[in-house]
Formats: sequence, structure tokens, C-alpha cells
Amino acid sequence: MCLDTILLYSKVLQEDDSVPPDEQADLPRVETFTGVAIRVSFTGEDDNLEMQQLSGGQKSLVALALIFAIQKCDPAPFYLFDEIDAALDAQHRKAVADMIHELSQNAQFITTTFRPELLDNAEKYFGVLFRNKVSHINAVSKQQAFDFVEDDQTRG
Repeated sequence: MCLDTILLYSKVLQEDDSVPPDEQADLPRVETFTGVAIRVSFTGEDDNLEMQQLSGGQKSLVALALIFAIQKCDPAPFYLFDEIDAALDAQHRKAVADMIHELSQNAQFITTTFRPELLDNAEKYFGVLFRNKVSHINAVSKQQAFDFVEDDQTRG
């Protein structure tokens, strides 16, 4: 995937509207961003696509690429991801899992998933059961976690 262009739309404002227009040129400018346009290529060719043209899985990959790029430049101590792999195929789920594993050397990642790929490199596993309108969270083994997602995939 190649994030070829990220365009920020901005509206330039003068810092003080009470200053006469002929004196405003010397004042510092403040930019207010009004939107972002992203063009992306998944082939490395000149076939750049806009976000509206992408599938759900492709949009997820673009969002994750931006998050991971920001994480490398300005890391947070932890990240909480809820089913980020839901729209991805197995190959891309594995790539995301590998990236999370690499980045987890400097930050903590908490993820929820119903797919096996994110489980491979995890250090801790928790199962959440919903009984009598109450969620119960318990530590589970790696094998129990794999059994759960495999069971969920055979039912779903």
C-alpha cells in the first residue's frame, strides 16, 4: 500500500480581525484545517484512489497505516483497538498482527478480535462472557482463546 498523497484543506485566517486590512500582511497567519483528502495506491502504480472508492478492508488498512505512522513519530503509551481486523482478509490480518507485534516493543496494544491472526503474538488473553445481562471477564489460555475464535468462525 502506498499513501501517495494526503491533502489538507485549510482556510487561512488572520489572527486579529480588528487590524486594518493593509496592516494584516505583517501579522502571523493561523490556519484552520477544514478537511483531509487521501489518495492511495495498493499496487504502487499510478492508480491512486480516493477514500470513497475503497472497500471497507482497504479503508481499515489506510486508517491503520496512519495510526502506525503517527505511533512511530509520536508514540502513545497504549492503544485500544476494537475488532480492527473485522473487514480484513487473512493475509492483511497477519500483516496487521505482525505490525502490532513490532510496535508493541514500545507501547501496549489491547485488541478485541474474533479472528485467529491477532492471537498468535499476544501475551495475555481474556474471555468475555455475557450472562444475565452482565459481562464477565476472565483470563484464559492461548488455546482457549483460539478455540473460542475458531468456534465463533464455524458458527458465523
